[in-house]
Amino acid sequence: MIKNRTAQLIYQTIYVTLGFVGLVASLGIFDNISNIRWDFYVHFTNLSNFLCIGVMLAGLIQTAKKKEDSFVSAAPVLKFIGMLGILLTFLVFNIMLAGAEGRDPQANWRIGSLCFHVVLPIMYIADWFLFYERKKCKWFYPIASIAFPLVYVLFLLIQAVILKFDSSILIPTTTTPLIYPYFFVNIDTQGVSGVLTWIGILSVAFVVVGFIFFGLDKIGKKKTDK
Repeated sequence: MIKNRTAQLIYQTIYVTLGFVGLVASLGIFDNISNIRWDFYVHFTNLSNFLCIGVMLAGLIQTAKKKEDSFVSAAPVLKFIGMLGILLTFLVFNIMLAGAEGRDPQANWRIGSLCFHVVLPIMYIADWFLFYERKKCKWFYPIASIAFPLVYVLFLLIQAVILKFDSSILIPTTTTPLIYPYFFVNIDTQGVSGVLTWIGILSVAFVVVGFIFFGLDKIGKKKTDK
């Protein structure tokens, strides 16, 4: 774990800068500055990255204000929630979506995709290991973290109700329904039971991974105490 203020400032500044680049890309500004993508809000990728950028920015502000070397301690609960959310983004995309049938492989190499699906997730998780003090992780963090993806699914359901489950409304430039941005929440193809099964699987995985990080935090605590 690194307490050096300068190292933290450099790392956090790089992250926030790349985060801004990814945010601009998620709005489609690099493609057409006069036609901002209005569908950015339906993607868990964007929402999880927005949360992480906000937490990292808070950390950067905290680090800039302090005058001595110390661990980063900004928003520990949100830091943990964001870490699990961004890990879910990283794993689901790279394992299940990047090579999905019908997806243009070249799209995976666009700057926005690389930032939000690969670079920033790795940097965010590494930040927790490198700069956050151990002993701060509480037992309820992994359980509380499940609220983020569940609220996201609830949001999609509310949007689907508002749009009367009209799957003919597509995400721009794709054949993906706006109300079902990911295949595992698509009631038309998965059915209600299938969607609930996927939600259950991902929820359990989310909590299990959360407790793995909780355990790693305790291992770090013991080593630090020695």
